[in-house]
Amino acid sequence: MQLILKVIDSAGAVKAEAVGDDELFLVYSAAYEEGDRLVVAASEPGYIGLSLDAALAPAILFMPQSPFTFPIPFGEKRMPYAPQAFFGTLHRLHVRVAAPCEVAARRNLAFNPVDHHGNDALYPHAKANVETRGEAQFAARNAIDGEKASFDHGSWPFTSWGINRDPQAAITINFGRTVEVDEIVLYLRADFPHDAWWNSASVTFSDGETLRFDLVKSGAAQRFPIPARQIEWLRLHDMVKADDPSPYPALTQIEAWGRDL
Repeated sequence: MQLILKVIDSAGAVKAEAVGDDELFLVYSAAYEEGDRLVVAASEPGYIGLSLDAALAPAILFMPQSPFTFPIPFGEKRMPYAPQAFFGTLHRLHVRVAAPCEVAARRNLAFNPVDHHGNDALYPHAKANVETRGEAQFAARNAIDGEKASFDHGSWPFTSWGINRDPQAAITINFGRTVEVDEIVLYLRADFPHDAWWNSASVTFSDGETLRFDLVKSGAAQRFPIPARQIEWLRLHDMVKADDPSPYPALTQIEAWGRDL
C-alpha cells in the first residue's frame, strides 16, 4: 500500500511531504501556523497504524477512503491536547500498514486520538447531538481519545464529553465497518462535588437492540460484558442523572472492546 503524509497550509500549498510503501515517516522542522493541516492518504482502503505527533498515543485505525485531514489546533481548540502536542519546531509524523495480528487482536475499537468534528475518512468517529457550549474541551471526540483521568474537568488531561445539562444528549460511535463487540466500558467524569453522575444509561447498537446499564458514583472503569454482536455503530443515550445538587454529569471515556471481523 502506498502511503502519503503532508503538511499543507490554509491555501492548500504543500509545506512538507513524504511518500512511500507500507511505512512512512515525515519530519517537519518548523513551527505550525494557523490554518496548517496534516494529510494522510493511502492507495487503497485498509487499516493503518498512525501517530501524528509524539505527544499522542499511536492507534490502529480504519481508513476506508482518502485523504484524512487533521487541522492543527490553535487557541481554545488546543485545550484537549497535551501542552507539548503540535508545539515547537520539530515534529515527527508516522504512518504504516497495520499488521494482520494487530487488526485481529481484541482491543478497544472505539479509540481514536485524532478524531475531530470534520472527520469522515478515519474510524472510529464520535458524534454527539450536543456539546457543552460548543467548547473543544467538552467535544464528543474527547470520549474516544484514550484520556481517562476523570477526577477534574476542563483542559487536558481532564477532557470529557459534556452534555450541556441536556437529558436528551446522545453520543454515537461509528466504526466505519462491521466489527464484533463483546464489552462496553464507561468512565464517568468524577470531579465531585462539581460533577453529578448517572444512575443508568442505555446503549443502542446498529443491529437494533438496546441494553441498559446500571452505573455507580465513580470515575473508575465500569465494565459491561455483552453477548458478542456484529455492529457498525453504537449510541449511548437516555442517561438518568442521580439525585445530586450538581447539574453537571459528563462522560470521560467510552470503550468498545472486541475484534475486527
